[in-house]
Amino acid sequence: MSTDLIQPHGGKLVDCCGATEMSTAPAVAITLTPRQQCDLEMIAIGAMSPLDGFMGEADCNSVCEKMALTNGVLWPIPITCAVDQATADKVSVGDKVSLNDDKNRLLGYLNVSEKFTQDKKMQAVHAFGTDDAAHPGVQVLMEEGDTCLAGKIEVVTTRHDPMFSAHRLSPKQMRETFTKKGWHTVSAFQTRNPIHRAHEYLTKCAQEMTDGLLIHPLMGATKDGDIPAEVRMKCYEVIIEKYYHPDHTMLAVMPAAMRYAGPREAILHAILRQNYGCSHIIIGRDHAGVGQYYGTFDAQRIFDDIPEGSLKIVPLKFEHAAWSKTAGGMVSGKTFPKIEGDQIFLSGTKVREMLVKGERPPIEFTRPEVADILIDSMKNA
Repeated sequence: MSTDLIQPHGGKLVDCCGATEMSTAPAVAITLTPRQQCDLEMIAIGAMSPLDGFMGEADCNSVCEKMALTNGVLWPIPITCAVDQATADKVSVGDKVSLNDDKNRLLGYLNVSEKFTQDKKMQAVHAFGTDDAAHPGVQVLMEEGDTCLAGKIEVVTTRHDPMFSAHRLSPKQMRETFTKKGWHTVSAFQTRNPIHRAHEYLTKCAQEMTDGLLIHPLMGATKDGDIPAEVRMKCYEVIIEKYYHPDHTMLAVMPAAMRYAGPREAILHAILRQNYGCSHIIIGRDHAGVGQYYGTFDAQRIFDDIPEGSLKIVPLKFEHAAWSKTAGGMVSGKTFPKIEGDQIFLSGTKVREMLVKGERPPIEFTRPEVADILIDSMKNA
C-alpha cells in the first residue's frame, strides 16, 4: 500500500475475509437482511475500518450520543446485527453462529461477544434526526429485530452472486489501482442516481483539484423507487466514455446500503472513501438526504462540528449548480448572480414525466445519451 495515499480511518485497513467453511456448521444460522449483508461485506473488505464486526451496546450508544466509538474514533451511525426474538433465544454469548444470505447460502460467521436490546427510538433520533416511521432508514430500523448480536466476523465469501464484479474493488485493490495510475490525491463522488449536468460540473471542478476522480456509486440496498442498479451503471459508463478524460477518471461500485441519514451519512460516506484511498469527497446539496428531513446544506455544516483531526479526507462543499441561459454554462450561487427564469432547473417529478413520455430533458440538464438509457428503461419497466 502506497504511503503517498491517505491513511485509512483508525490507522489501518481491516481484513475479515479468507475464512474457511466449518466442517460442522454451527447450531444457529442467521439470515441477514439486505442491509446487514451490505454491512457484512463493507466490514469484511475493510471499507468500514476500524470496525471488525458488529457493534456492541457501548459502542452503539456512544456512536448515537457522541458520534464516536468508545475509543474516541469518529463514527456516525450504529452498525449492528439485529435478530428476532426466536433467534436471539437460541444464541448465547461465546457462541459462533453462521451468517447466511437471503438464499440461505453461507457468507461467514459471527463470534458472539454480546447480546443486547437496542433502543430503536434513541438510535433513530440521533442517527436519522427523526423517529418518523415514514423515513426509509427509520422504517428499516423499526422493522428489524429488537435484540442485537455483537462480535467479530469471519467471512468466507462476501457475495455469491456479486453485481458488477469487474468494478467491485476492495479498499486494498482500489489503493493499489490509484498507485498504479500515479494518483496521490483522489476526489470521490458519491451517487445513487444517474449523473446529470450539475453533477458533471461538480465532478469536473473536483477533477481540477486532484490527480483523479473516482465515480463511486452506491450499489447496495436502496429504497423502493430508486433507479435500478443496472440502469444506473449503463448511464455511468456512457457518460464517462463520452464526456470524461480516461486518464483521470475511474468508475467503481461501493456495495454499501443507503441509509438516507443526511448529515451523519455524509460523515459515514467520507470515512468509507478515506478507507478506499480518496483524499477528497464531494459533498453537495442535501447529500444522502430524503424528503424534507434535513436542511439543504446540513450535510456540509456537520463537517465543521467534528473534532479537528478526527477525519483526514477533505470535504469539497459545493453549492447547487444549474445551467444559466445568460451565462451560457453551468453556474452556482457562488459564481453567478441569480436571475429570475434564467436557470434551467427541473424537478425529479418533471424529469420522470418527460422520460416516461419518451421525451429528452433539455441538453442543458442531462446528456442525451443518459436520457436515452433512462427512456428505454422506463419503456421496458
